[in-house]
Amino acid sequence: MFYWRSTIRGADGRRWAEVAFTGRAAARGQEPYLGLNLGGHVGDDPDVVAENREAVAAALGLPRSRFVFLNQVHGTDVVQVAGPWPGPAPEADGMVTTADELGLGVLVADCVPVLLHDLRAGVIGVVHAGRPGMLGGVVPRAVEQMRSLGAQRLGAVVGPSVCGRCYEVPSELVQRAATVAPSSVTTSWSGTPAIDVASGVVEQLTQLDVTVDRVPGCTREDEDLYSYRREGTTGRFAGVIVMHEDASR
Repeated sequence: MFYWRSTIRGADGRRWAEVAFTGRAAARGQEPYLGLNLGGHVGDDPDVVAENREAVAAALGLPRSRFVFLNQVHGTDVVQVAGPWPGPAPEADGMVTTADELGLGVLVADCVPVLLHDLRAGVIGVVHAGRPGMLGGVVPRAVEQMRSLGAQRLGAVVGPSVCGRCYEVPSELVQRAATVAPSSVTTSWSGTPAIDVASGVVEQLTQLDVTVDRVPGCTREDEDLYSYRREGTTGRFAGVIVMHEDASR
């Protein structure tokens, strides 16, 4: 079920966070979505997607209602969430919370999933950072919102995404990327202009004094991860974070 999963503990031991990236290996559903597809907007059977989301929530020890997603639009909006959405999920590409036992999820199939945390302050967040979001500053916006909620010592886990070797783009996009995050400029396997979005995200986080851990993996090269670049019509995996608190401490 999980491509990668870990636990992060706060310095005082009172709070901890589970961080994870789901994988495709669970043999659920039908092609082209076969596996643990969590994307409800890609044409898959809604009942299968609902079952998959419930299974991930259960693995995290959460009821399904406490596992929330966004209506992602490749933008730069970041919203604050305190509990299950009262209606449809908002259009945004990042969300932050101070709530315990609330799983935050972002859906990706080549874009960069970012999990943010400051457990001392009791703030966590997630970001869906595709090329438009990276160039537009969705990650700095999420960091800004978390700091407005009291975060001071932020850490980030940057998950698997399409690597620069596999992400060929027109030269004008590379030129724009060079003005935003120079480290994102690279060359594809065939020697054409390319962008490494994850490297750009890491550069932005580092410039904001956020400590970064990076989980390796290229979505286009690893078949345990959904990849739009590799397959076109396909599912979505998720980056997930949930914060817990020991009230007795």
